[in-house]
Amino acid sequence: MNFTHEVQQNTLFVTAEGDLLGLQNDVQLLEFISNELDENVKYCIIDIANINYMNSSGLSMLIRILTKFRNKDGDIALVNPSDSVNKLLVITKLNAIFIITKSKEQAVEALLGNVQQDNKIFV
Repeated sequence: MNFTHEVQQNTLFVTAEGDLLGLQNDVQLLEFISNELDENVKYCIIDIANINYMNSSGLSMLIRILTKFRNKDGDIALVNPSDSVNKLLVITKLNAIFIITKSKEQAVEALLGNVQQDNKIFV
């Protein structure tokens, strides 16, 4: 798997492509995201449209990334999963855990909507 990234304000945008199998170069993504989280990045949007195949180790990596962000009061959104990846997320019921959107703009809206909603609850 290969990935590119950019950071805007407190949000990390990652575009991944290939197969997400939990192999060594996939673990580099987890390490990279962990380092970015230490740099005051609170949200992560991962475009997985070009992930062709994902196994249980790949799912585990996504859960670990989600856990890291939620432990820092942040969140992640997955953008435009392929049909096969989306089926896997539905079968494993992880579609109920992750914010899943069809576009980067919807992901930004979903994350910002959660922030605004949280602020209303705690104010």
